[in-house]
Amino acid sequence: MVKPVHSSVAPTPAQSAGDAVKVLVVDDSAVIRGLVTRWLDADPGIEVIGSAGNGDLALKSARRVKPDVVVLDIEMPVMDGLTALPQFFEIDPEIKVVISSTLTQRNAEISLKALAAGAADYIAKPESGRDLQASDTFRGDLIEKVRALGRARKNQPKARKGPIAEAARPAVRPGAEKDGLYGSQPIALRGISPRRPAVLAIGSSTGGPQALLKVLAELPRPVEVPILITQHMPATFTRILAQHITRVAKLECREAVDGETLQAGRVYLAPGDFHMVVERRGTGAVISLNQDRPECFCRPSVDPLFRSVARVWGPEALCVVLTGMGHDGLAGAQTVADAGGTILAQDEASSVVWGMPGAVATGGLCGAVLPLDRIAASVGRVLAGGKP
Repeated sequence: MVKPVHSSVAPTPAQSAGDAVKVLVVDDSAVIRGLVTRWLDADPGIEVIGSAGNGDLALKSARRVKPDVVVLDIEMPVMDGLTALPQFFEIDPEIKVVISSTLTQRNAEISLKALAAGAADYIAKPESGRDLQASDTFRGDLIEKVRALGRARKNQPKARKGPIAEAARPAVRPGAEKDGLYGSQPIALRGISPRRPAVLAIGSSTGGPQALLKVLAELPRPVEVPILITQHMPATFTRILAQHITRVAKLECREAVDGETLQAGRVYLAPGDFHMVVERRGTGAVISLNQDRPECFCRPSVDPLFRSVARVWGPEALCVVLTGMGHDGLAGAQTVADAGGTILAQDEASSVVWGMPGAVATGGLCGAVLPLDRIAASVGRVLAGGKP
């Protein structure tokens, strides 16, 4: 039986007004459910309103308690997470689902299928309850993802038609940057480089796998530049994501290898736990991988990639920032803009979380801010020497 779990934290006035992120925790382990519930409930901006030990019970609970976010295990009896996932969207098309799974190759495959089916994000769960209890990283990541996704759901604007019009740039609303969210607002656009791009670099995080597959599959062919991607993911996931890109987008994609020379038309994905940068070597460019300190709490991070692209190609760099939490890519995009390159960003309405693209957009660094379904065509026009 699914029992509602009430917050152990006294609600603030804002929470009483319904601002707290309402969460449903779904895991077949009672120990993990209890631990995750206590962690989330300890955050004053989060309220756990239910828990369940399998997908069937979770769906019954979701119909009753109407959560903003579901933390969903994959392997469960009666009904597994992948089977339950589309039924959550039938209950509420705007619900945010975080897949929670251990880092095995099988679970990584299933998690990527879940992301392609609409899950907003994933989190790598330690293999045992003891490891989970000792993992400050897992606890912090979970709370951050739930908070950001819940606020993204509450602040999601209605879909726009067409790109955002150029206008004076207002200030970001108070507290938005902390949450990785930026409110709906006019954005100042900058010009597109007159130089034809020699490289395409893409940064993404929360919601990124789905966005990447769509953009890459719809890119006009032939693609005559190398494509470099940094997606926030652990190592097991990046290897499988590269395989998915090759299959779905019909572009050869591989995890980048240190020292390899870039080739036009190929897609290079930063491996999990490694920053990917590029260096000029003779008349070409090569990939360099490193395990320097994380940037924006991430490794791989978008900032090192964008900075290196600016150094090597300057005004011939084209960078795209897709959906993601936080502001990774902002500092690197500033370097690209200072070098005369071009930056495009996904718009708020089509982003799972408008943190990363929102940071560069409200920073006045973009040549265009576009819905996801217009990004591939716009990139194709810029690569061909036109405007988005």
